[in-house]
Amino acid sequence: MCRNIRVLHNFEPPATDDEIEAAAVQYVRKVSGATRPSAANQAAFDEAVRAVTAATRTLLDSLVTNAPSRDREVEAAKARARAAERYGPRTAS
Repeated sequence: MCRNIRVLHNFEPPATDDEIEAAAVQYVRKVSGATRPSAANQAAFDEAVRAVTAATRTLLDSLVTNAPSRDREVEAAKARARAAERYGPRTAS
């Protein structure tokens, strides 16, 4: 899975349309192998992003959980701690 695609389910507040579209763009980029499509492929790329965005919204709206909602700040702190353990602490540039 692409490292830039984040979990979007079970957050309070729920994932925004911008977050869902950003994940869709990352997915389409990964699958297509293109960061920026050529002019000839732009329409196909845009349609794929639209379709993946719609499918993701449908999925998120359909999922059910009994787990408590996650907090974005807590999850971000956990990610920073994992990164510090893996790569070492950040130093000022």
